[in-house]
Amino acid sequence: MNKIEKDIFKNFVVFLMTPENIKLKTLEMTFEGAGEFRGDANQIRGFFASKFNEYDLLHNHNTDRFCYRYPLVQYKVLDRIPLVVGVNEGAEILKGLFDKFDTVTLPYENFEITERSMRIKKQDFGLTKSIYFYEFLTPWLALNKENEEKFLETRNPEEQKEMLRKTLAGNLLSMSKTFGYTVPDTIKCDVDVELRLSKYKKMDFTSFTGGFIANFLIPDFMGVGKGVAKGFGTVRKIQF
Repeated sequence: MNKIEKDIFKNFVVFLMTPENIKLKTLEMTFEGAGEFRGDANQIRGFFASKFNEYDLLHNHNTDRFCYRYPLVQYKVLDRIPLVVGVNEGAEILKGLFDKFDTVTLPYENFEITERSMRIKKQDFGLTKSIYFYEFLTPWLALNKENEEKFLETRNPEEQKEMLRKTLAGNLLSMSKTFGYTVPDTIKCDVDVELRLSKYKKMDFTSFTGGFIANFLIPDFMGVGKGVAKGFGTVRKIQF
């Protein structure tokens, strides 16, 4: 993240009309066992989807159809510790399920829970007059297959960066729509990322690690981009 601190983006507009943001209710659920957790985020999602199938927010499917919306329940594994994040209605569902299971069933083993925690918060979300720095705790899936090809064919690094800026702004607009929040002014953002490959839906996708800045408040541990229900694009605010 050193580079993002140095390159404080020459043409960045800091002063805006003071916008209104909204409050999101978030819930962070973690659980630990006697041994190390060896599963991944998708396997945690599979467990919840199977055990509590009646709650479609846990798996984003309605009967056999996938629901195209920003996931209100997101599954992550950070430092080998499972983390399930719920937002608004997702937080309410997770709160009710907190003590309804003692074992997480994984493909090759059962993970016995010995300790669990839950944190509920009201957090600001939306456009702001201040600039915030964020780091990606998990790879950001910014591109679909169509614009991934265009990105990789582009030889100009600045053009590639502009594509990612627009993608990030689009991610934030998409999140806002889910929460019924109308962004009142222009989202200003810049990225400082490195390219890598990640597996998503059994396919190789170009992903990015690093961070970004934006005049936008995002609660810690929420995801941006594709695959956030399965742990991709998890962000955390950097405190200086």
